[in-house]
Amino acid sequence: MGREIERKFLVSDDSWREGVTESAMLRQGYLSSNAKATVRVRTFDDGRAVVTFKGASSGMSRAEFEYEIPVEDARELMEIAQPHVIEKRRHHVHHGGLLWEVDVFEGKLAGLIMAEVELDSEEQAVALPDWAGKEVTEDDRYFNASLSRAEGPPQD
Repeated sequence: MGREIERKFLVSDDSWREGVTESAMLRQGYLSSNAKATVRVRTFDDGRAVVTFKGASSGMSRAEFEYEIPVEDARELMEIAQPHVIEKRRHHVHHGGLLWEVDVFEGKLAGLIMAEVELDSEEQAVALPDWAGKEVTEDDRYFNASLSRAEGPPQD
């Protein structure tokens, strides 16, 4: 079974930018989202596409299955997902032996910057970078599916 284990953080400053090794524009639409499962379509720089099925979250873990699909199909699915579509630029930053993905949101979520790191186990130690701010791993307001329904970034 596919499993995703990740921690999410708000980003506290721009110092992460000096460590960026690659970036891509992501567009993702939510076809279905409820307490039990989420179905998402995602494009990368409008040149590659995947459909993802995610199970319910349990702490920082959840079932995840992801499959490549034709970009043309993804574009059509993205239209079906409207208005639950978000756009963000994803940057890869290596820190403490792990790959961090820093997402800079655009459109109605402009101003929101989050970082996530995928782990091998929930017990795995993580050296937090200086730019990792408040942890929001279990705050469902920061789940991308929730953000796709929001009018703007969550207010703390």
